[in-house]
Amino acid sequence: MGRKSEKRSDRRKECQRTVLAQEAARLICDHGISDFRTAKDKAAWMLGLNEHGALPSNREIEDAVAERNRIFGAATHPQLLGRIREAAVSVMQDLIVFRPRLVGSVLSGNVTEHSNINVHVFADSCEAVSMRLDAIGVHYQLRQRRHSIRRGHTEEFTGYDFMSDDFIVETTVFPERRKGHAPLSPVDGRPMQRAHLRDVELLAAG
Repeated sequence: MGRKSEKRSDRRKECQRTVLAQEAARLICDHGISDFRTAKDKAAWMLGLNEHGALPSNREIEDAVAERNRIFGAATHPQLLGRIREAAVSVMQDLIVFRPRLVGSVLSGNVTEHSNINVHVFADSCEAVSMRLDAIGVHYQLRQRRHSIRRGHTEEFTGYDFMSDDFIVETTVFPERRKGHAPLSPVDGRPMQRAHLRDVELLAAG
């Protein structure tokens, strides 16, 4: 009897995780919530499902976003992805001297209409990046962002946010020595996938 009860409890928790992941994905796609923790907490509150240990992982939510795109965005998602990748190419070309790398949903293809373009650039002087943006007439906002460099350790980096072709671009400036050491992804905790300009050009053309 105890074993059956445990199995029922496990199935219930698994079902709950699935429902919460789907609702968190809806909040991300429809309302532009970009933080996984915020999305899952709000989903749990809205559904009244907040049992300890039943919250879905970030990967489960990311997979639910992809599934939602396949179901509800079949007609519009390819066009959106093409447009935002073309905008990313333009940004990377403008910042080519800083060896830009595309990261995040625009690289993976798991975008929504609320997705931002995330680009890592490399310079030992953040002012060099701001001077380049000034030179090409880009109006930007200075940001500070925290990235996980390794498990249990985060660092703060300077970033510049601006608009390009109606999309928000979030750049983060890393020191030159970090070109070969990507920060950890919030999705799966592994080093972020990062793409060179040529790779993004091929994606945009494909």
